[in-house]
Amino acid sequence: MSGTEEIDYEALPENASLPSQLLAGAFAGIMEHLVMFPIDALKTRVQSQTSGSVPKNMIKEISKITTTEGSMALWKGVQSMILGAGPAHAVYFGTYELMKARLITPEDMHTHQPLKTAISGATATIAADALMNPFDTIKQRMQLSSKTSTWNVTKNIYKKEGLRAFYYSYPTTIAMNIPFVSLNFVIYESSTKIFNPSNNYNPLIHCICGGLSGATCAALTTPLDCIKTVLQVRGSESVSLDIMKKADTFTKAAKAIYQVHGWGGFLRGLKPRVVANMPATAISWTSYECAKHFLIV
Repeated sequence: MSGTEEIDYEALPENASLPSQLLAGAFAGIMEHLVMFPIDALKTRVQSQTSGSVPKNMIKEISKITTTEGSMALWKGVQSMILGAGPAHAVYFGTYELMKARLITPEDMHTHQPLKTAISGATATIAADALMNPFDTIKQRMQLSSKTSTWNVTKNIYKKEGLRAFYYSYPTTIAMNIPFVSLNFVIYESSTKIFNPSNNYNPLIHCICGGLSGATCAALTTPLDCIKTVLQVRGSESVSLDIMKKADTFTKAAKAIYQVHGWGGFLRGLKPRVVANMPATAISWTSYECAKHFLIV
């Protein structure tokens, strides 16, 4: 590859095959979730608890959990994440690449196209979340449960709540992830145009811009994430309040959060969500870029 050839950080080169796109996406997805999984587990606990104050010091809280519950306490549910994140992110990046290629002509591919990029990202997340939502529900239940078997938790959810329990949060997930992904790509692409106007490959700039977009989007969509968590853990053994157990729709979950916690309840888990998403976004894109270099023939 020549030193003067420009690399579009958001897309695989034209000679990359679909399997290469899917493999790069799967690798990026697994790395993104795996590295920040303990922070995500802490966020789930904070959002699902119905009493007590929100912990101010995340490091101290993580240390407390690992000391009292064991070193693997914050890794419960990681099996479900790995099973779902690879295929879901493969679908995500594959759909994103396909939509971007259809919406943006080759000669405009390296120009600033925030709207078409956002549409591509939104379409990709609808497809990926349809696959990932059941795995995410299982993951959140495992993060709050004493059970460590993905199969046992899956079987328990299906037996007690039926198949639809795996998709209670899907509409909310879509409502959250469409603006998250759309803003993510717009902020990322806009910031890279500012900090890297020559469009040269620069890992540091990509990481900074990815972290900036991830943190911003995470903060803005935290209220929807709180509602999603209530919908996903409502059948968990750790949920004791009746109003939370009966929250099987977006409206019921929002009302339950407000009734139990007030308006502040919609910002529970804000800090760990931002802290997790800032590096996760950078890790995802960096891993994707790394993978595509190995996969290009």
